[in-house]
Amino acid sequence: MQVPFVDLRAQYETIRSEVHESLDAALESMDLMLGPNVRAFEAEFAAYCRTRYAVGVGSGTDALYLALRGCGIRPGDEVITVSHSFIATVEAIVRLGASPVFVDVDPHTYTMDPSLLARAIGPRTRAIVPVHLYGQMADMEGIMAIAKRYGLVVVEDACQAHGATDHGRRAGSVGNAAAFSFYMSKNLGAYGEAGAVTTNSRAVAQEVQSLRDHGARRRYEHDEMGDNSRLDEVQAAVLRVKMRYLDGWNGLRQQHAERYRDLLQDAGVDLPEVRSGATHVYHLFVAQTGDRDTVRQQLQDRGVATGIHYPIPIHQQHACDGVGRIAGRLDHTEELVRRILSLPMYPELQDEQLSCVASSLQSCLLTASQLRVGH
Repeated sequence: MQVPFVDLRAQYETIRSEVHESLDAALESMDLMLGPNVRAFEAEFAAYCRTRYAVGVGSGTDALYLALRGCGIRPGDEVITVSHSFIATVEAIVRLGASPVFVDVDPHTYTMDPSLLARAIGPRTRAIVPVHLYGQMADMEGIMAIAKRYGLVVVEDACQAHGATDHGRRAGSVGNAAAFSFYMSKNLGAYGEAGAVTTNSRAVAQEVQSLRDHGARRRYEHDEMGDNSRLDEVQAAVLRVKMRYLDGWNGLRQQHAERYRDLLQDAGVDLPEVRSGATHVYHLFVAQTGDRDTVRQQLQDRGVATGIHYPIPIHQQHACDGVGRIAGRLDHTEELVRRILSLPMYPELQDEQLSCVASSLQSCLLTASQLRVGH
C-alpha cells in the first residue's frame, strides 16, 4: 500500500464545492486587496484564538518578523529562541537586525525548556520566541513567568499549533503577540502562502497593520518604511471555508495519534509526549528511533512516505555561521535530529493506512535491528 506523507487532494475533495463558491464570490466582487474576506477572516481567527486582534499577512515568516517589529524589537536586540525549528524562526529575528540566542529543548516535548532561560538573558535581551512545535505549545506558564520577571516581550511562534492549548489558553493568546503560518500543509492551510499575527494589544495590531502595507496609516501617507505583506483576498476566502472544519480536523489528527500509540506501543520507538495541562493537535506525529535513516529508507521502499523535521538544527546551518550565540549546551537538540522521524499525519488518513504504517515500521525496525546485530 502507498501511504503519502500528506494528501492535500483528499481534503480538497471534501470541501471542493464550498471552496469554489467562496472563490467565485471573491472574484465576482473584484475587491481583492484587504477586502471583505480578509476582514472577516481576521475577526473569525481572532475569535478562534481568543484574542482581541488578528492581522492577516503574506506568510508565517512575515508574521513572525512583523510581530517582533510590532512589539518594538530593534536592531542590536537579542531574542532567545530554540534551534530545533524551521529556519524561518531565526530568519525573522535576523531580518530585524536582532541576534538569536539559542537554548535547548525539553527532550520529551521538543519545545523550549523554561528552566534554561534565566541563564541565557544578557544586557541586550529583549524578547523570547518559544516555538510551539509539531502541534504542541511550549510551557507558556514557565516562559511567561521568566518574561515577567525580566521585563521581556514574548512572541509565540505558533505556526504549527492552530487550535492547541496550554492550561486552557489557545496558542497565539498568551504572549504579547503570536505568528501563524497558513502554509498549505498546516492544520489550517491556504492554497498558497499566507499568515497572521494575533495579539491582545491594540497598539501592536495597529503597528502590524501599518507595516504590512508599506508603513501606511492611510493611503499614500507613510509614517515609516514597511513591507508589502498583505493577506491575499483569495487566500482569505479559502481560509474562511477551512476554518469551519479546523476543530474537526484537529480531532481526527488526535484520533490518528491515539491509533498510532495503540499500534506502536511495543514497537521500540519513542512516541510523542503530551505535557500535562496541554493539548496536542499533531501537525506532525514525530517518533524517535536509533536506526532512523535505515528505517526511513526501508519505509520508502515499502511505499510509506516519511519526513524529518528537522535534520539539521538551525545553529548548525551554514546560513547561521557567526549569527547569534548559544546559551549553554544544546545536547537534546543535537540528539533529537539524529533520531526523529515524522510519520504520515493528516485528517483524511484511513485506518488501513495507519495499520500499514505501523506494521511497516515494526518490520523495518526489526530488520534494522538484525542488520545492526549482524555487523
